Amino acid sequence: MTNIIRRFRDRYLDVLASVYIYNEHRGYTSLDRVLLAVRAHCPDNQEFIAQVEKHRADEHKHYHMFKRYFQLRGQMPLRVGRTCGHIDHFIEQIFGCTIDELDTDAIIADPKLFEKLCRVIMLTEQRGMTQVDILLRNKFIKKDKIMMKIFKIIKVDEPSHWLPYHHWLSQNGDVRSTWRERATDFWIHKSLMLAKLPAIFIRRGTARMEFWPDEAEDILFEGTNAN
Repeated sequence: MTNIIRRFRDRYLDVLASVYIYNEHRGYTSLDRVLLAVRAHCPDNQEFIAQVEKHRADEHKHYHMFKRYFQLRGQMPLRVGRTCGHIDHFIEQIFGCTIDELDTDAIIADPKLFEKLCRVIMLTEQRGMTQVDILLRNKFIKKDKIMMKIFKIIKVDEPSHWLPYHHWLSQNGDVRSTWRERATDFWIHKSLMLAKLPAIFIRRGTARMEFWPDEAEDILFEGTNAN
């Protein structure tokens, strides 16, 4: 492998893993709020609650797999931020606010909003499953044993991340996504693939994280205990 190809591959994997570690962290922390809504909206549906809990646990596991990947590389992830967050943009486009501003009480109280949230999560996870299949055929991924192992694990987990929402919607709501929801998902994906990720790849000045995202959670937890 020539030096140029090696540098290209290393940069590709660096950007890819940085985007994934952001989205996995954003995923499991956001699912904490989803769990609150699910437990309140469906208190008697223990199966659905357990499935969402597993979804959250899997996202947390995936985050730590990518964290370990960077630790083995001896570097921190690139600081990509919400620019590369699929769920960030999806929530903003459909609900008109950021994930952190999402009104959990309103979603619990309004069945239509709860259904909409479930469809957004379902579409996001279906998109993620398709993307993993593509990545497992990527020649750079196939030559990196650790990345192959990570994405094979994610591939096994992915169906259980959208099927629970699909099943619940099929039994209790409207599983059919709206034209706007499908178009938003498509546009976000294309903008990430064709514009935002290539821009990060080319822009060599992108800074790296100074601390791991979950370290901020530890600091917040310690501060809460201190009070």
